[in-house]
Amino acid sequence: MSEKIKNIIFDLGGVILDIDENMAIHELQKLGVADRYHAHQDEFRALDDRFERGIISAATFRKRVKQLFEIPKLSDADFDYVWNSVLLDIPRERIHALEEVKEHYNIFLMSNTNEIHYDLYVRDLQLRFGYKQFDDLFDKSYFSFDVHLMKPDPLFFEYILEHQGLKPNETLFIDDSRKNIEAAQSLGIHTYHIRRDELVRTLFVNGILRRDLTLDV
Repeated sequence: MSEKIKNIIFDLGGVILDIDENMAIHELQKLGVADRYHAHQDEFRALDDRFERGIISAATFRKRVKQLFEIPKLSDADFDYVWNSVLLDIPRERIHALEEVKEHYNIFLMSNTNEIHYDLYVRDLQLRFGYKQFDDLFDKSYFSFDVHLMKPDPLFFEYILEHQGLKPNETLFIDDSRKNIEAAQSLGIHTYHIRRDELVRTLFVNGILRRDLTLDV
């Protein structure tokens, strides 16, 4: 099946970028607001959803979260430090692997993310790897806050397919979330559900998908 693939859509967090969701809770505990976070999770998630869809700005998001957690004096810089604590690292070997893969496939990035996280990603990409933006590494990158769509909404996948003129049966989507995988499968896109302990570079040999790799659709 892997021989039919011409296009690969990669998730970012948990696939290209290492993340640790527990770090934000750790930082909130240091601020003494972990209890308020747990008490207002539904309200916070609603704000987070609007932020990742690009419906509200970073300034509005910071202001409302500070109000929700009763930390009005927290500086924007300190807020961003806490917010970005979930983001760990893009290992250099993954960048090298993507560069190899791009020689054989059309590659795309598809990420649920927000403006604050995006600014950190790009700064890291520029300083460590010399790419000005993700569109220089991938054929095209798609971010939820920019296109106002989020996985697992099938419309996000349809948007990319139509924008790039991709055929689902020639396209592979790699993600660590089962819900996102199922959304892609509903459109006939081939998928690979990668585990958090699995390295994306091991899916390829010299930039080409392993022939023994089992893909789902």
